[in-house]
Amino acid sequence: MQLLGRLFDHVLTENGQRVTIVGATSGDTGSAAIEAFAGRDSVDIVILHPHNRTSEVQRRQMTTVLAPNVGNIAVEGTFDDCQDLVKAMFADAPFRAEQNLSAVNSINWARIATQIPYYVASALALGAPDREVAFSVPTGNFGNVLAAWAARRIGLPVARLSIGSNRNDILTRFLSSNDMSMRAVEPSLSPSMDIQVSSNFERLLFELLNRDGDATRTAMEDFRSTGRMAVPDAAWHRVRTLFRGFALDDPGTEAEIRRLRDVCGYLADPHTAVGIAAARANAVERGIPMIAMATAHPAKFPDAMESATGTRPALPLRMADLYQRTERFTVAPNDLAAVQALVRASVRKNAA
Repeated sequence: MQLLGRLFDHVLTENGQRVTIVGATSGDTGSAAIEAFAGRDSVDIVILHPHNRTSEVQRRQMTTVLAPNVGNIAVEGTFDDCQDLVKAMFADAPFRAEQNLSAVNSINWARIATQIPYYVASALALGAPDREVAFSVPTGNFGNVLAAWAARRIGLPVARLSIGSNRNDILTRFLSSNDMSMRAVEPSLSPSMDIQVSSNFERLLFELLNRDGDATRTAMEDFRSTGRMAVPDAAWHRVRTLFRGFALDDPGTEAEIRRLRDVCGYLADPHTAVGIAAARANAVERGIPMIAMATAHPAKFPDAMESATGTRPALPLRMADLYQRTERFTVAPNDLAAVQALVRASVRKNAA
């Protein structure tokens, strides 16, 4: 995200332009984006997060950044609702032009592209390209693991991609039995994965349907209207040659956090614990290393960590006063017009 912020700055300054970035976050992307864009001259940034569905640390990392070009909106709904609102703002052509909208979460392909080097670097460190590797990624929006898929497409020898889900297990159900059916989003110990509609899965679906845009659009529209996606068996079997899924509920997540602490001395946040459990469940043949992608600092989820281990991890020194910092955010209904009005107001205030 730091690279993306600098790229935006370079291009916008060179072209004499200003943009409004709107993004949806389930907890982590928002704070990273705000950190990257706070105080930049050519960008206003407004982040939507689901009200009371992130951890307090995740929320405060966003809402205590008081730079004049930063706005935070807490939407009364789920992350899927936030993501739908962002997509609707981009689909509203007059609003998009009025605000000169741009995206910074994984809707923006640059976010995927800048994650590819993580996979290449870790694979090279373990013997690639002369040795195959595998990756396990805890996921909700499918963006990080899509970067691993893209790395494989450009030549990285990846034998398997394992994804970890929490109780919101739509991707694991799809990979296990071709069951792509929506259920209600349930809060969990790993809130960044509390998602049912993974926006980046649409990109993989496009490839599975032989890059047929009309077929992809029809499949996604049917999914939205019926809550089910009918992926052809042949396409599903192609996915299964590379991908495996694994779901872990909250008690299992706590047990994995304890196991990692006791066996390895490593304190994993709930999302990372899910990814490591998925790595163990979906290990490949002997000699192929499985790389588990860690995702967050455990101090972001102090209640979950205390429940699992009996102790609350300390915040990093630069964030030690986070709970004392002033917050600034607005709670909004899950309503497009209301959110658009808040975005306009934020940009006007920032410009002033």
